[in-house]
Amino acid sequence: MRVLIIDTALDACTAAVFEDGRPLGVRTELMARGHSERLGGFVRDAVAETGGGFETLDRIGVTVGPGSFTGLRVGLAFAQGLGAALGLPVVGVSTLEALARSADDGRGATAAVIDARRSQVYLQRFRNGAPVSKPEALSIEDATALLAEGDWKMTGSGAALVGGSGEAATTPAPAALAALTAAHDPAANPPRPLYLRAPDATPPTRLPGQARPVVLGL
Repeated sequence: MRVLIIDTALDACTAAVFEDGRPLGVRTELMARGHSERLGGFVRDAVAETGGGFETLDRIGVTVGPGSFTGLRVGLAFAQGLGAALGLPVVGVSTLEALARSADDGRGATAAVIDARRSQVYLQRFRNGAPVSKPEALSIEDATALLAEGDWKMTGSGAALVGGSGEAATTPAPAALAALTAAHDPAANPPRPLYLRAPDATPPTRLPGQARPVVLGL
């Protein structure tokens, strides 16, 4: 199976084509923002490197979060638009699951931990590739206490916050994303964003040019 994977959920922009676990074309770059400007070119170049065209793809995989709200929207919109244009199934891949697979290749007890800011982490635990807990947004204190109950290998940008190694990977490996894209049922893993808490941004209280409300009694 030949799959195209797209990841803009965290601090990297990645587009890669794999066939039966073998990389054919990979483009990835660490970046905190600017995914929308780079993603199209990365996808084009990764597909071109395979020596074939978009018609050789069997499915598309895209990270659905948790992660950056802006980054998630960029990747999901691009993947869904491309899938619709090519008539290909699009598979949603959890960022936490992909981080765990990157660290253990589906073997052992692994906790994927992402720094969620505001003294929180996103956390999910896996054993031999299968989830043993749901993805959650937890305080650093609660996550640390939870992970102290077992011998968990920790990975992700939040690993050091909860007592793990500071050398843990912070973004999913393309090979792990490709393996999950090929293994998952598209019908059971739709490309929908996985939000574990509300966005930090709030809508404006008035439109541009609109007068400020008059407060009486001042």
